[in-house]
Amino acid sequence: MVPPLVCAVQSPALGTHEIADLAVYALREEAELTPKPGLVDRRGPGAHTDMSLALLFTSADALRSAFYECACAAMELDLGIELRARVGCIGRAGERSMLTATGGVNTHRGALWALGLLCAAAGAGATTVHESVDFAARLARIPDPALAAHHHTQGSHGALARRRYRALGAPGEARAAFPHVTDHALPTLRAGLATGCDPSLARHDALLALIARLDDTCLLHRGGRAGLTAVQSAARSCLTAGGIRTPQGRQRFWMLDQLCARRRLSPGGAGDLLAATVYLDAFDRRSDPSCRH
Repeated sequence: MVPPLVCAVQSPALGTHEIADLAVYALREEAELTPKPGLVDRRGPGAHTDMSLALLFTSADALRSAFYECACAAMELDLGIELRARVGCIGRAGERSMLTATGGVNTHRGALWALGLLCAAAGAGATTVHESVDFAARLARIPDPALAAHHHTQGSHGALARRRYRALGAPGEARAAFPHVTDHALPTLRAGLATGCDPSLARHDALLALIARLDDTCLLHRGGRAGLTAVQSAARSCLTAGGIRTPQGRQRFWMLDQLCARRRLSPGGAGDLLAATVYLDAFDRRSDPSCRH
């Protein structure tokens, strides 16, 4: 029996331009969410010294072509080594475009990987969250035949943290079908939306759910295991107190925010996965990319 979505599908639920727009929408929504501990938001650069909200918007727009091409590639090719090679080429070209647009700042490398795979899934005909993450995981598990010839990410901060601390990082999260998104962030987001709370508050809780559980390689790089543990513990404390919607939860949120600022800790991996969460939620609802639901 042929597994679902092995073969390329010629008529995805959304057009390829719509898929790309949805991915850019998700990046912009994640960037704009305020406040975010240690991350760029409308208040400022967080724990970063080389980023701004405007730069993240520029980066997101620069990646639109890569997302579109990932969706197109999966429309044309079956799930297999040829598609994996094509997506790898698209991703490296997208990363070059991002770095050109940002003056060399790595704004969205992890998000490009996650959302590029999910755009490919949409191009292949995925219509649900389960189909999307399943296709993305199977594609991510195929070795990139060109990887040996491209060593530019092997010494990246994320790659170094993965090796040193044996963390999954962005590659492992994708190969495992984004468990932190599907098991924690997305249910938290939807539970909040179901109660009628403001979407930004639901996204805050989803972000906290990610920070509390993810072995974030950005945190590991900046603060080691001790920094990661401190931030995870503070996020769990905030969630236990009811999240940012309760007075006690807000107090603990500000303690987390101050911890990240004081120690220059940035949960960038959680930010990337929040963008994937926003994308999957909007994709599953067939939302207009321009709407703010």
